[in-house]
Amino acid sequence: MAAPRSFVMLETRPLAEHQPRLGEFGFAGDDHVVPYEVAPLDVRGRTVQLGPMLDAILSRHDYPEPVARLLAEACVLTVLLGTSLKFEGKFILQTRTDGPVDMLVADFTTPHALRAYARFDADRLEALTATGQTSQQALLGAGVLALTIDQGAHTQRYQGIVQLDGTSLEDAARTYFRQSEQIPTDLRMSVAKLVTPGPGGAREQWRAGGILAQFLPQASERMRVPDISGGDGDPRNVTHEPADNSWQELLALLGTTEPTELIDPTVGAERLLYRLFHEHGVRVFRGVPVADECSCSREKIRGILEGFSAQEIKDSTEEGGIHVACEFCSTQYDFDPTEFVAAG
Repeated sequence: MAAPRSFVMLETRPLAEHQPRLGEFGFAGDDHVVPYEVAPLDVRGRTVQLGPMLDAILSRHDYPEPVARLLAEACVLTVLLGTSLKFEGKFILQTRTDGPVDMLVADFTTPHALRAYARFDADRLEALTATGQTSQQALLGAGVLALTIDQGAHTQRYQGIVQLDGTSLEDAARTYFRQSEQIPTDLRMSVAKLVTPGPGGAREQWRAGGILAQFLPQASERMRVPDISGGDGDPRNVTHEPADNSWQELLALLGTTEPTELIDPTVGAERLLYRLFHEHGVRVFRGVPVADECSCSREKIRGILEGFSAQEIKDSTEEGGIHVACEFCSTQYDFDPTEFVAAG
């Protein structure tokens, strides 16, 4: 990781008066995950604003708006977690549920490649949205969220599974860290369409953002969660969070984050961090770029087809050819079936 740099406000004028452009402060800008550290609170984390890259992924499939919002949040969560990998590999987020949106897949391949795909039942989705039910819980239904770390061939995958039973992706991620990683973690995510003027008229563009914070004190006992007392106490008062003052202050600060701050391009990741943590001092590290990049290729698909039997090649042939479309990037690959029959 690159050497950290301190976030310093240029000049002494308040941002509300100066309103500088992001580039004036050397901000990371869109489609970069920005790691940070708040040493006095023993907190480390990452924040991101996704702009043109996310808009390209969602626009390519022309998803209905409720589906696009859901997949955008999955992309934010994937890059916040995937960019923490310290080795060559892949981080995969996947849901399997019984709702109208029965599958979300987003994977991040180091060092920077993201791709994502959503599968949904158009008829069920239309019936649901007609009644105004577009919450994540209604769209996903019940099922599981799987978070997988794949270090490649000859290694064992690590997978954490969280139940999705009327919970959002944000809440499911908190449960994952509490159960699987046992690291106190909190996060906020936001998705919206931004209307931008242009020479051809106004254009809507998808944006999404998020911030993740983890409590990593040197003394592990500070991460301890208070014991749950027995008896007839109010279950609503049960907490899964450490009672440590630093972590409780962090939760309070993150709770002040407005959804618009997470996606507003005039705020940016660094300025958001300054707003939240300037009283304690926040160190910002070099941003990690994220790109809309699919791992599919003609060679990979050819390799799969070469393993087909003659009958399977025949069954896969339509209108004189074999046509394979990547569900992630929508690239279509066309093959002449005779070359595979001859090879078989």
